[in-house]
Amino acid sequence: MISFLYYLNDPYTCGVRNQDGTYMKVKILQRDKPKYRTRKGELATNVLGVCSWDMQFIYILPRWEGSATDGRILRDAITRRNLLKIPHGYYYLVDAGYTNENGFLAPYRGQRYHLNEWRDGYLPTNQEELFNMKHSPARNVIERCFGLLKMRWKILWNTYCYDISKNTDIITACALLHNLIRREMTIDPFEATLDVEMEQNFREAYDEGKHIEVIETIDQWTAWRDNLATEMFNS
Repeated sequence: MISFLYYLNDPYTCGVRNQDGTYMKVKILQRDKPKYRTRKGELATNVLGVCSWDMQFIYILPRWEGSATDGRILRDAITRRNLLKIPHGYYYLVDAGYTNENGFLAPYRGQRYHLNEWRDGYLPTNQEELFNMKHSPARNVIERCFGLLKMRWKILWNTYCYDISKNTDIITACALLHNLIRREMTIDPFEATLDVEMEQNFREAYDEGKHIEVIETIDQWTAWRDNLATEMFNS
């Protein structure tokens, strides 16, 4: 788990997970192609994933159409039978494609964010830029997790050879095998095992059954992000 306690030095934060989506090519019937066509014109499924600090998937939801928005997929994930749990006191780091809302901490839009924008010694000039500068490397773990998944399983490069139902099973199976490798191998063939010291607290809260059941934009959540950004900038 990536914790803002580590990255942002924030004493009020219990912990976070990383969430994002990725596209994987699929084979689709002619009548369904418009729904699965992405903004780039490819036929793909939009896969929602959540990972822990040590780059293990704790939730993955394949099969959604490539044209579906991230927000729509997220709302499906928290309402289905095998739902994405959001323990109270914890939150997920998400990118600007998601709304900053209860349980999901997004960066400020319209401000510098990506890692390459902080090169050449550029320093943040306001609290929103500083918040984004700290948020970006923390949330980047989900990008690395998806990257490892695709590097490890070459079958994911050619999932368009299979129909959508098999495609979904393949993606899920690869994620489970990825987790097994991360847990059981002393040295990951693609990346050395990471320290998971801060993982246990989240796992206990995750299993308690007390979770956020509705995600919505609320004034308290917006104010909390603003206060956090202000405290970081002042200190």
